[in-house]
Amino acid sequence: MRGVGRVEGQTSICVVDEVGKVLWPGKCPTTPETIAATLCTRAPHAARIGLETGPLTPWLWHGLRERGLPVLCLDARHAKAALSMQLNKTDRNDAFGLAQVVRTGWYKQVDVQSLPSHETRALVGARAQLVGMRTETSTLIRGTLKTFGLVLDTGRGSVFEANVRELAGDRPTLWPLVEALLTV
Repeated sequence: MRGVGRVEGQTSICVVDEVGKVLWPGKCPTTPETIAATLCTRAPHAARIGLETGPLTPWLWHGLRERGLPVLCLDARHAKAALSMQLNKTDRNDAFGLAQVVRTGWYKQVDVQSLPSHETRALVGARAQLVGMRTETSTLIRGTLKTFGLVLDTGRGSVFEANVRELAGDRPTLWPLVEALLTV
């Protein structure tokens, strides 16, 4: 059993035996290849490898699984509860704590979605963010123009831009601001 904790390009690893004795604590670069190589060298007969949920989890989990390692994903909230009892909060101690949690079975395993599923989620999230930014920007333009008594008719896209140009285009101090917002 071993726990894996990540920070800034380095992954802390703690290999423990069935009674919890530390066989090897160390670090390696955070890539599936180097983690797998380190684990195969330091614990070639691993029963379980615990990986806490986080931003790199899908990439690491799938990469480790592709290499035939028995990796399981731990819910970060449950892991945090177990790790919060430690006096010294360090990556090394977190890796040790995760290894103990995995060894004892006191964890909630979570499923890791496929990488194509994560790609779809990222696309949908990015689109939602961009739509929100566009709405915020047009609201800012409308609010700025209202300050000067210029009220826009409803309209979107090129109609909105044409209406803005018609209302603010001849105002030399206001137009550069509004034009910059339209560009955005």
